[in-house]
Amino acid sequence: MIRSTSRPPPRRATTSTAGVRHGLARVISKRGYCSRSQAAELVRAGRVQLNDRLERDPEAPTRSDDRIRIDGSDIAAAAPVWLMLNKPRGYVTTASDERGRDTVYALIETAGLPWLAPVGRLDKASEGLLLFTNDSAAAARLTAPESHVDKSYHVQINRVPDAVLLTRLRDGVDDAGERLAAKSVSVLRAGEKNAWLQIVLDEGRNRQIRRLLAAHGIEVLRLLRVAIGGLQLGDLPKGGWRVLSAADLAKLG
Repeated sequence: MIRSTSRPPPRRATTSTAGVRHGLARVISKRGYCSRSQAAELVRAGRVQLNDRLERDPEAPTRSDDRIRIDGSDIAAAAPVWLMLNKPRGYVTTASDERGRDTVYALIETAGLPWLAPVGRLDKASEGLLLFTNDSAAAARLTAPESHVDKSYHVQINRVPDAVLLTRLRDGVDDAGERLAAKSVSVLRAGEKNAWLQIVLDEGRNRQIRRLLAAHGIEVLRLLRVAIGGLQLGDLPKGGWRVLSAADLAKLG
C-alpha cells in the first residue's frame, strides 16, 4: 500500500465562520472525528457534550468554535488532509452499506488520519481516481457545477464509433430533465468490435457518462477515471492510496 506522510499546510481562512451554526452531528463530522451518520448515533447515545452540557439532539445548533466533548475528551478541528485512491470495481463509495457490500473504506488504512469523506463518487462498477478529504468547504468548491473542473475518463464501449457518434456525444442529449454532454470525446484505440474513448467532463451529474452513452444505445464495458484537473491517477496501483501533498493539491485548480 502506497502512503505518503506529508500533509499540506492548513489554509488561512479569509472570512470568519465562527458565528455560523450547523447541526451538531455535522460539526463533529467536519472536525474529522467520524462520519455525520456515526456522529448522530454518538449524540443520540448520550456520549456527546456541547459546551459542557450533555446533548442528545444531532441537529442542535452548533458554532464551529463551540466546545465539543465525546466520551469526556475534547475534539478539535483537524488540519486539512486529502488522499487519493485507485478504486477497483466492486466497491461502493460509502462509509457503510446496508446491503453488506464492500466499501471503499475497506481499502484505506485510516490509523492516524482524521475522518475523511469522499469527494464526489464513483459507482460500484466504475474504477480509478477517487479523492477523500476532511476539508468539506474545499470539497464543495471542487465539486460545485460552476467550478468546471475537468474530469478525464477512459471508457471501453461495445462498438467502434464513427465521427457522427463522437459529435453527438459532444452535442449531448436531454435525459430526465438534465442536459448531458461531454466537453470532449476522442478515440484512444479501437478493435474490430469495441473501442476505448477518452471522455472529459467539466460538470458532475449522476452516472453522466453511462446515461449519455446509453441514450445512444452504447454499452459501457469499463469506465476508469484517470484525472481530476491536473491531478493524474498515474501509476498508483489498483486498490492503492496515498496522501496528497501541497503540490498535488495545486493541480486540482
